[in-house]
Amino acid sequence: MSSPEASDRVLVLNPVSGSGDHVDDVAALAADHDFEIRKTEEDGDAKRLAREAAPDADLVAAAGGDGTLNAVVNGVAAADALETTALAVVPAGTGNNFATNIGVQGLEHAFTVIEDGRRRRIDIGTANGRVFVNSCVGGVTAEASSETTTESKAELGVLAYVKNTVEIFGEFDSLPLRVETAPRPNGERARAWEGEALFVLIGNCRRFTGARTAQAHVEDGLLEVTIVEDAATANLVGGAALEGLFGQESTHIVRRRTPSLTIESREESVEYSLDGEMLDTEALHLETTPNALEIAVGEDYRPDPDGGELWPLETPADQ
Repeated sequence: MSSPEASDRVLVLNPVSGSGDHVDDVAALAADHDFEIRKTEEDGDAKRLAREAAPDADLVAAAGGDGTLNAVVNGVAAADALETTALAVVPAGTGNNFATNIGVQGLEHAFTVIEDGRRRRIDIGTANGRVFVNSCVGGVTAEASSETTTESKAELGVLAYVKNTVEIFGEFDSLPLRVETAPRPNGERARAWEGEALFVLIGNCRRFTGARTAQAHVEDGLLEVTIVEDAATANLVGGAALEGLFGQESTHIVRRRTPSLTIESREESVEYSLDGEMLDTEALHLETTPNALEIAVGEDYRPDPDGGELWPLETPADQ
């Protein structure tokens, strides 16, 4: 099958993202801003369409949710075009966590950002060779992911998947994991974490705190790692607020920052959600590629959201 005619600006549109009522508005806005529109029809289309467009396009926009953006970025990466093709986000999903983190607020604002906003080069994460831009969450099951409601995702963002996993399975089976992070800048190797975990959460642009939209520093070459230990079960079961658990300092929450890490299961494979896309594996190697993706950001975007130390080495739970 021949490739579509080359275009400088291509918008990959997922017509079933979110509530599905965005299609006409996005199509009109895209036409006004000289985008060629390519709609997805089935699984795999977003990545394929982006891969086909990227070699010739200066800009590829993803119109959908975080999963659509994930597929588009993976498509551009598969075309080996990250150096030459910029990305833009048109938030048409349910939670739109990544778009919020980079200062893009709504459909019309997305096109304002495309025309008038800044361009920044941000980090991307890879997990066993698959790209992710926002987060990788281990312990969330495919069943829980598929049954998470749009209302819950809008309220809690990615933590909605964690909440739904606990609610579906009640007494959640813990994950016997070994997590080893890269050596620190001074060459000192951090002690590996080994034990029973409920979840392991890795953020590139997402930080796992009490806030639904908590941006991480996405230009520092580091991943934000949060391990929820098995002893935290009592705080989760029974509908306790996830925001409270993740927002407080806890001896059952381990936090680290690292450019790369390896997660190994000591028993069966673990399901991971990469920006909402599922991956099942016994061993996962994650790393960042600093400043790999050029993306249009809004005026509210701050590269370093808290202006603090880039490498807090250990939390009390690590000591």
